[in-house]
Amino acid sequence: MAEAMIEFQSVTKRYQGGQPAVDDLTMSIDQGAITVFVGPSGCGKTTSLRMINRMVEPTSGTITVGGEDVTSVPAARLRRSMGYVMQSSGLMPHRSVLDNIATVPRLNGVSRTDARRRAQELLEVVGLAPSLGKRYPSQLSGGQQQRVGVARALAADPPVLLMDEPFSAVDPVVRDELQKELLRLQRDLAKTIVFVTHDIDEATVLGDKVAVFGVGGKLAQYAAPEEILRAPANDFVASFVGRDRGFRHLAFSPSDGVTIHEVSTLTPAELEHDGGPPDGNWNDGWKLVVDAGRRPLGWAGPGRATGAGPVMVPGGSLFRKGETLRRALDAALSSPSGLGVAVDAEGRVAGVIQAAEVLAVIEAGRRVRQGAL
Repeated sequence: MAEAMIEFQSVTKRYQGGQPAVDDLTMSIDQGAITVFVGPSGCGKTTSLRMINRMVEPTSGTITVGGEDVTSVPAARLRRSMGYVMQSSGLMPHRSVLDNIATVPRLNGVSRTDARRRAQELLEVVGLAPSLGKRYPSQLSGGQQQRVGVARALAADPPVLLMDEPFSAVDPVVRDELQKELLRLQRDLAKTIVFVTHDIDEATVLGDKVAVFGVGGKLAQYAAPEEILRAPANDFVASFVGRDRGFRHLAFSPSDGVTIHEVSTLTPAELEHDGGPPDGNWNDGWKLVVDAGRRPLGWAGPGRATGAGPVMVPGGSLFRKGETLRRALDAALSSPSGLGVAVDAEGRVAGVIQAAEVLAVIEAGRRVRQGAL
């Protein structure tokens, strides 16, 4: 059983004259894990996060970090002992990237030279080029700014990292990259991370455990993401998770039973000289177009034999062996050919998967689970 790093014991936050923002919250947050607070606007998730470092003071109840009551530690020192990442990155515009990252070590008495050396190391840790250290926040993209915000939060090597909707202001592609980067960092650093989001998909992707908050600041369910998707505690959680929770649940199902088939391929140069699909080619003549390193470029479909010239259409998402059934099904359904492209660790084509076979594996798994009930 994991050791608790943060404990809420009957914590309530009530603003003057209003209903509780957080109502009698009791929960334990595991050390070295990512715990996600999720819920609709106004449910108390951000208030709960901010009570951990006393940006918000609880009306009643006790919060401990590492067994120590947070109210026994001066607020400024408590905040410097934790990393904090917010939605807008919160970087100081008049300071360089390196000096932004070095902020907390400098406040803790670390020399400027040592603090900047640590900041330079962290650029690489969060996936930024060393040359960006001399730039200012306005010279960075939104995704780069958020990476700098994460580096700044890690600069003093805190055991606890608080993240308040840090990826919600960036576009979906960058958001996906930042989520993957956070999971990579966590594998290396094993921090205790409390992450706030309103997005249930983000919560289930990132969280080792997920806390679903309901209206009025009540904790509606606190469990592993798979359990929340499989067995919502009540109608509110089921409604918040959404009707497609069965599809999301596939993200926790292994794809071991999915068969990878061989696929016909051709290069762009071959496509230019190809007069059409050969007789008897399977799946109506679809061929996968690959580069010289056998990395997928797109699909050449039957339409290229109409005399209008070569036709290549973009492919769908890619599937890597060992990924989940959700990724397998998404790859097959998003492909114009109906065949999901499977690639190896280096991104080279390993073959294709068929949607019907993925669905058969899903159905077999469902029957096994029913038999176990």
